[in-house]
Amino acid sequence: MQIRVARHAGVCYGVERALELADEAAGSGKRVRTLGPLIHNPQAVAELKSRGVEVAACLDEADDGTLVIRSHGVDPATIDAARAKGLDVVDATCPFVSKAHEAARELKAAGYTVVIVGEAEHPEVEGICAHAGGSAIIIQSPDELPSRFSNRRIGVVVQTTQSVDRLEAVVQAILPRVAELRVFNTICSATAKRQLSAEELAREVDVMVVVGGHNSGNTTRLAEICLRVNPRTHHVETADELDQSWFDGATVVGVTAGASTPDAQMAGVIAAIEALG
Repeated sequence: MQIRVARHAGVCYGVERALELADEAAGSGKRVRTLGPLIHNPQAVAELKSRGVEVAACLDEADDGTLVIRSHGVDPATIDAARAKGLDVVDATCPFVSKAHEAARELKAAGYTVVIVGEAEHPEVEGICAHAGGSAIIIQSPDELPSRFSNRRIGVVVQTTQSVDRLEAVVQAILPRVAELRVFNTICSATAKRQLSAEELAREVDVMVVVGGHNSGNTTRLAEICLRVNPRTHHVETADELDQSWFDGATVVGVTAGASTPDAQMAGVIAAIEALG
């Protein structure tokens, strides 16, 4: 079998930066915790744990040492509370997520009702909502929009790992219903590039394999996009999940990976596919 890798795949700058910051903190000699998993990749989180970087489920579980704010960002009040406890705070929030925070704050301050296109329970969306004053409308599709808006001025921001198609659908549904609509396309460029190149490759291969955490929003979105154009799409975290039957009769296999997937993890899956062939 021939294996082709998407032009844009694997770990992005924001994730790489977060991993580097956590690594630096681990070398400080202090106790280090991340507030929730640093990134949505169980294997990478396990690797950090082996180097002494623990995960605190909440701020109450961090009483001393260094607290690393994960790449998804948090409510600014959480950072203030951590510093008030005397913790050394390392902010590893992805720069693209920080831009979404800024957009949400700006819209709220200007009097817009903020609509966030994203997953309500995702930590990134929770952080964006906090920056919008905690009162944003959170939806994933036009069907979830309220029947009426109390404010005729609506501002839209989007979870950085959402798809452009989803954002466009929401914007088109809101536009006829309001007097003023302001939209910040806060989808990160790395996400957009990965989605486009994954879809292009999925159309050209017999089987498509998407590598990354099952709890990763951006990886799940890649799998959804690929599945729409190639029914033989499979989402795996590690090589152990591969099934030889997936590749029956396949001549060309495509591989991509989410922005939270370290290169070594993707390489391991590629090597296992090669061994099956």
